[in-house]
This record gives sequence, C-alpha cells and structure tokens, in this order.
Amino acid sequence: MSSHHIVREKQEPALLVLGLDNFDDEQLGQLLEWSPTLIATPDIAEKLNAYGIKIDWIITDDAIDNLQSDIKWLPVGKDTIIDAALNYLTSRGYPSVNVVTDEFELDDYRPFADKINLVVFYDQQKIFAVNPRFGKWKPGGETISILSKTSSLKTEGLEKVDTDQYKTLADGFFSLQFDEPLLFIAETL
Repeated sequence: MSSHHIVREKQEPALLVLGLDNFDDEQLGQLLEWSPTLIATPDIAEKLNAYGIKIDWIITDDAIDNLQSDIKWLPVGKDTIIDAALNYLTSRGYPSVNVVTDEFELDDYRPFADKINLVVFYDQQKIFAVNPRFGKWKPGGETISILSKTSSLKTEGLEKVDTDQYKTLADGFFSLQFDEPLLFIAETL
C-alpha cells in the first residue's frame, strides 16, 4: 500500500534559482522534492530544463521560445531580478522561499526579511533571518556566522572564534538574543 501526499500550492517554500555553480545536485533534489513553484533566470532555466526539471516562471524581459510548455514570464522591468521575484512571491501570498545563488549581497534580501521567510543557499552556507530570541539545536563544532550588524548580541552555547563567527560548544541548543528586529545568520552546510 502506498501513500500519496497532496501538496497545496504555496504550502512548500517557492524555489528561486539564480545560480547553480556551487550547489550540489542532491541538495537541489531535496529542495525540489515537494514540487515547489520554481522561478529561474533564462540561463538557469536552460540548465534546469536539461536536467528535466519543470520550471514555472522565468524572470526576464525577453521571452524564450520552446524551452518548456506552460512557462510563465515574470518581467524584471526597472527592478533587479531579486526584487522582481521576491515582489512577485510576496504579492501572491507565498509564506516562504528558498533561494539558490552564486552571488550574495545582504542588502538585496534585507527589505524582504519581514515579508517572507527567506532561506538563501550560497557558497556552502544556509543564510536566513532570525528573531531577537532565536534558539536552535546543532551538533557541536558547527559554525554560525552573524551577517547583520548588532551592538547588543548575547549568545549561549556558542564560542566566538573570529569577528562575527561562532562555533557551537557541544551537541545541543544555542541561542541568540539581540535588540534589533532581526539578524541574518549563516550556517555551514
């Protein structure tokens, strides 16, 4: 007897693929497991198409012929590619998005951090925003980087190893407390 799962639209995080140079095929497969809404740039769409992966939206001002059927076009206009995609997702009520990219600039994502749950996969890191009283279980020896500026950071279960870089002391929970509305942190994949 097999079980079948019904996945409702927007139940799983959308997937925005801006670059694949440093991203493992297995990790990509995990992000695609529940058939998320998939948005890509034209170059990445061609790579995904070569893998046989269905694309929902291509971010471009120029239409591409015969890549796949039923692809929709998301115009960039005067926005950046990231702004166009995240504005689309937030305006359509998507609660979360996973972003795979070869380039990362925190300022590109900061305006959206309070509008959509963002997880950015970049350079063997998982980057996301956390609230002022954040806690998480991690194995000992894991690296946590603080990417946002803060003057009020208090940590538990972490040891500072460099400027804005910490390691978990042991298997168990670590916590971050700060006064800002949110901070971006990065975990090593």
